[in-house]
Amino acid sequence: MSKGIEFKFYGDNIAPFFIIIAASLWAVDGIVLRPILFNLQVSLVVFIESLIATILITPFIIRKFNLLKELSHRDWISFIAVALFGGAIGTMAITKALFYVNYVNLSIVILIQKLQPIFALVLAATFLKEKLPFKFFTYAGAAIVGAYIMSFGLSIPSINQSDKTLYAALFALLAAASFGSSTVLSKRALQNVSFEMGTYLRFSISTIIILAISLVTGSLPGIVNISSTQILIFFLIAFTTGGAAIFIYYYGLKRTTASVAAICELAFPLVAVVLEYIVHDNILSPVQWVGVLILLFSILKVSGIKTTRWGKGSRMKYRSEKPD
Repeated sequence: MSKGIEFKFYGDNIAPFFIIIAASLWAVDGIVLRPILFNLQVSLVVFIESLIATILITPFIIRKFNLLKELSHRDWISFIAVALFGGAIGTMAITKALFYVNYVNLSIVILIQKLQPIFALVLAATFLKEKLPFKFFTYAGAAIVGAYIMSFGLSIPSINQSDKTLYAALFALLAAASFGSSTVLSKRALQNVSFEMGTYLRFSISTIIILAISLVTGSLPGIVNISSTQILIFFLIAFTTGGAAIFIYYYGLKRTTASVAAICELAFPLVAVVLEYIVHDNILSPVQWVGVLILLFSILKVSGIKTTRWGKGSRMKYRSEKPD
């Protein structure tokens, strides 16, 4: 067990509540906080968020910097990949999807992002040689159908620039695929470091990658357009729904089974639906609610699927994780 920061309780039966708290905070981030930054470029938003998180985490692990020299080239490559897919591409995609605050029901975006376990299992089968059982494809197909009904009802979306729901859904799918990739890559990245150091490396490397993206896209000058309210939002995210929420989540996840974690994480979309109604007065239609139920049921089933490593007798259960 890591000798880093620890919460002291009389038992680990409280661990699931940490996951519920973290998942609820992510819902607040997506529905209430992040949309306030919608007038800023996505790369700038994610860069500032990652930079603040890195600065805040540094004092807690600065004494462990000497351990970084023990990491192999493969370790560094793994963390760079995690930062690229989870910290950069995934976070920018979900942020872009959530910026359609005036066009779509944001709870749809968050629910679509819950397709992450499907992408993680597919990538695990591809790169980690884990064999997927037939029932995976059944539930994965049902989840996709549920996500479609939830997003578009029984109608066919028109592919044009004015269809913001379609664009938001596609960005949410990209985020789910990116976070799923990050989950698989994290299996390798976290082998030789504590979760505290892993969290720091994820944010610090992401900051460097997104800084490069911001320089290429020319978004950095947009800093002058950040209002005092948005500055407050950035720090509020850092201390609550950003780095703090991820830290709380990983603490709970280390002490909770995958099946329990999957159920606890449903606080994320459920709180999002409630907040969407309270904050934006948006509510899903009866047909869309059918899609929600199909999606959540399928994701619960997928999250509990065991995969068998090809050519070996060992079995591995997928562990559901948030966005990086």
